[in-house]
Amino acid sequence: MAQALVERRLAACVNLVPQVRSIYRWQGQLCDQAEWLLVIKTQRRLLAQLHQTLKQIHSYEVPELVAVSIGQGSRDYLAWLHAALSGK
Repeated sequence: MAQALVERRLAACVNLVPQVRSIYRWQGQLCDQAEWLLVIKTQRRLLAQLHQTLKQIHSYEVPELVAVSIGQGSRDYLAWLHAALSGK
């Protein structure tokens, strides 16, 4: 999934955090499951396309997508992010 997002330029980078334990309620049942947390670096303009792609390639019926805006970042990193997503 991470590789597909980077290959499609929907993400500049994806951090994979293994062995996250999630406890949640799904379809009336309490679930306790090991999952991977993906931290996906992208831009606001790509969120709709990213969400559609996740829905297509993720095994979950409702994959989690939570967007956190970048309040500040190093100029060099933000320039790299833009270049990685635009193909320049």
